[in-house]
Amino acid sequence: MKSPHTIKKLQFPDDELIKLCHKQNRTAQKLLFDKFSGKMMTICRRYARDRHEAEDFLQDSFIRVFKYLKQYKSQGSLEGWIRKTVVNTILRAIQNRAKFLYTELSSSEYEITLASDALDILENEEILLLIGQLPEGYRLIFNLYVLEGFTHKEIAETLGITESTSRSQLVRAKNSLRKSFIRLNKLSTNYHGSY
Repeated sequence: MKSPHTIKKLQFPDDELIKLCHKQNRTAQKLLFDKFSGKMMTICRRYARDRHEAEDFLQDSFIRVFKYLKQYKSQGSLEGWIRKTVVNTILRAIQNRAKFLYTELSSSEYEITLASDALDILENEEILLLIGQLPEGYRLIFNLYVLEGFTHKEIAETLGITESTSRSQLVRAKNSLRKSFIRLNKLSTNYHGSY
């Protein structure tokens, strides 16, 4: 039998790592966590109000990953399956925490939208910060639609809201991000222009 130190030095294909995790091998579980936790933490940070909550989301997500890993049937990537588990865990936590107040938009509010390239010129940390400052309902819809690729129909079914409410929240999220981007851009311009 290999010692834990030998196992740590080896690189396992996903299917071997999964088999070891099924046997409750702690070293294999740590290897799996280490392999995917960085990318999954990025997802958690997009939904969380702060870093502490993101860490809670990540921990709860991996508890579910290990609990339900036997349900993974090697169809599609392991990373994709873990990502879906993480998103579902986050949604469950947010829904259990509180119900959001969603409001419909008037037709005039649909006219203002986020410039398509506005987010491209920001750094990842700045984007996470701006998304993190959105009200929870806006942040949730923005993440699900823009970053996870859910349709408004899927969002509505998942959250128990109407498709028009999902659309409204997305528009409000984009408008809020646009305003934040403008403020950030003005601060940057004023800061660099003061020299």
